[in-house]
Amino acid sequence: MSSAESASLGRSLCIITGASRGFGRAVARELSRLMTPGSGLVLAARSGEDLHDVQAELAASEAGRAGLRVESVVADVGRTEGLEAIIRAAKDALIEQVDHVMLVNNAASLGDVSRFAVSFSDLAEVDSYLSLNVSSAWCLTARVLQAFPQRPGLRRTVVNISSLCAIKPFPSWALYCTGKAARDMMFQVLALEEPDVRVLSYSPGPLDTAMQVEARSRSADPSIRKFFSDQFAEGKLLSCEASCAKLMKLLLEDSYTSGAHVDVYDL
Repeated sequence: MSSAESASLGRSLCIITGASRGFGRAVARELSRLMTPGSGLVLAARSGEDLHDVQAELAASEAGRAGLRVESVVADVGRTEGLEAIIRAAKDALIEQVDHVMLVNNAASLGDVSRFAVSFSDLAEVDSYLSLNVSSAWCLTARVLQAFPQRPGLRRTVVNISSLCAIKPFPSWALYCTGKAARDMMFQVLALEEPDVRVLSYSPGPLDTAMQVEARSRSADPSIRKFFSDQFAEGKLLSCEASCAKLMKLLLEDSYTSGAHVDVYDL
């Protein structure tokens, strides 16, 4: 890849879930700057007002004025109709043939961290969490790869926004750890099954977001509350923009092992 090519993603179709706030919003902004004219950007989230704000911002940006098409989809990725709406929007965003299709599976929730694992005896409650945090990413990824099959000259990339919790257990975070670990393994399998697809699980680190506020105020385990409270007090939380910049560099260099779990602190 030449230096000119490595400075951008080319004419691309990029789909981002959980794009209205926090890390997803930062990813949307950064990706828009790396896409060449004729590209399409699909932003999906459950929060309509925030999502439309991001869409308007990017449509008015330099990239938007240069011809980037930005579509927003208010959708619950945990429901079939939400996934269908995202695929429709992705097809609508295609102004012309693209060289690169990228999906960023960012949508996720922390779950109830005020309880320990033994308290989760309700199947419906656990199934609901896993539907949003595991099944949705799996099924959306499958739908995107089916909708945009391999052809000569097309690059396809799937990014899973992961966490340290995918590889390390945190007391009182059974739901979150389980969901992140399951996603990481699913994407490792995908990398083996689909060698033409570039697959990355990126752990963005402890971000200064609303999820962090919840983590340090509601976690049932006192050691976890102290850990996150200390990180906040000592100024160790990362901004979404700083972590996102490292993800962009990783994607542009494209030298990671497909299926790998890469932590922000590894970079």
